[in-house]
Amino acid sequence: METEHLTIDHDGLSFDVRLSGPARGPVAVLLHGFPVDSRCWDEVIPRLHESGMRTVTIDQRGYSPGARPEGVDAYTLDKLTGDVLAILGHLNIAYSMVVGHDWGGIVAWHLAANNPGRFTSLVAISTGHPSAMRDALAGSDDQRERSSYIKLFVAPDAEDTIAADGGARLRASGVTDAELEPLLEPGALTGPLNWYRANFTGDIATKLACPPVEIPTTMVWSDADSALGRDQAELSGRYAYGDYRFSVVTGVDHWVPQNAPAAVASEIALRSSLF
Repeated sequence: METEHLTIDHDGLSFDVRLSGPARGPVAVLLHGFPVDSRCWDEVIPRLHESGMRTVTIDQRGYSPGARPEGVDAYTLDKLTGDVLAILGHLNIAYSMVVGHDWGGIVAWHLAANNPGRFTSLVAISTGHPSAMRDALAGSDDQRERSSYIKLFVAPDAEDTIAADGGARLRASGVTDAELEPLLEPGALTGPLNWYRANFTGDIATKLACPPVEIPTTMVWSDADSALGRDQAELSGRYAYGDYRFSVVTGVDHWVPQNAPAAVASEIALRSSLF
């Protein structure tokens, strides 16, 4: 099925966007996390097309080579969500599902909570509602220990540490050589790391504060995820006021779209049927 490769300008930046799937199908916008760009959805997308869905993927701020602004303040959540809304507006897509993994999940929760008339449903993968993450961090040591890596990511020398030995740290966490290649280009890691610096320093609770979500929502969590524990995933149901489903993928690590694409596509297609 033909894929349109687009460059969309917004906020003085140029974003790489892919649009594909049946022209009249319900639309799902797929938002990647750290550190892999939209290629993380490559095995999910064909399955969604077979289900009759149309897909939009965006190499987000800091990942598209033409969208790497300088300065930490260029990566706050209002900027990240604004990019998605502007790109969908450029494509004349008035309504869509929003699907996000990892950091893309945080952006997706905010989009869904703050734009309930704009998005038909939400599928969040791995990352729970920001308030559920707050509860999990306050409730036990488990999530605090899992999140300890963030201290490394916000450090001034994080780029050098992560790129050392050809990206050995990321490779050890499950990132493939092909996924690592663009990240090791000069300057490519700074934008992605600035997502953490902008939103996980200072008054984090205020920066991440998110209203409850009132549209139909599915939370997908994998039980071998070393970074994001079950508590923050399960507690998300407290902040999902519409139809809600909690789905556990067994035996899969953090990289759910890449390592369980059939399960991810199934959950998205199931949620799309509830428009």
